[in-house]
Amino acid sequence: MTAKARSRTARAAPIAGVTLWRHIADDLERAIAAGELAAGEQLPGETEIAARFGVNRHTVRRALSELAGRGLVRAARGSGTYVEGGRLAYPIRPRTRFSEIVGTAGRAAGGRLVASRQEGADRAIARRLALRQGTPVVRLDFVRDASGVPLCAGTTWLPAARAPDAAKIYAATRSVTRTLAAAGIRDYRRHSTRVSAAIADAIDAARLDVAPGRPLLVVESVDVTPDGRPIVTSTARFAADRVELMVEY
Repeated sequence: MTAKARSRTARAAPIAGVTLWRHIADDLERAIAAGELAAGEQLPGETEIAARFGVNRHTVRRALSELAGRGLVRAARGSGTYVEGGRLAYPIRPRTRFSEIVGTAGRAAGGRLVASRQEGADRAIARRLALRQGTPVVRLDFVRDASGVPLCAGTTWLPAARAPDAAKIYAATRSVTRTLAAAGIRDYRRHSTRVSAAIADAIDAARLDVAPGRPLLVVESVDVTPDGRPIVTSTARFAADRVELMVEY
């Protein structure tokens, strides 16, 4: 927190008739709007905020929960509470590549493989990949982030016959493009995209560092090789207050 912001919160005093937690939340929101608390900046700890406002930590937690509900801050487990950055413009194009989109926005693309396994394609995945139901596919569950801020959690499926080592390669590269390249597929394009809405369940909330029940943007996609054969399909769940989906032609 900047010296200016520290001075501001240090002299803040409760306003008559205003709930204490709401007063704290409103004061911090004003500091964020004024740029005194910058995007990505860590807020002081609960104890420090409580001392400055003369309240208990429960009141501070309620205020921070309110700010999180407004989409202004996020709590990172074991690290602290941070000011949210602005929404990242995420264009959906014939060639949509997560790393390129995040890099163009001036952020570092990252992520991790949460789980992987080979399974038989269910009816929906078989239809997307133009396979017979039950055909072996490699399933990759992942979380992708921009400069350490989780943006999406999702699942990707690839035909096991085309990319048998997909899990191993993705775990090392964190890139679908590189995973496909290792399987000899050096070009692919977006065939279809379907966008819907959902709310975060406990699993996605934990992976995205959001509160359960927060809105998500769900993007189901199918990518094909240059000859039109489906090669990969994904379902990605984006934190709705961190991205702005843009369809480009």
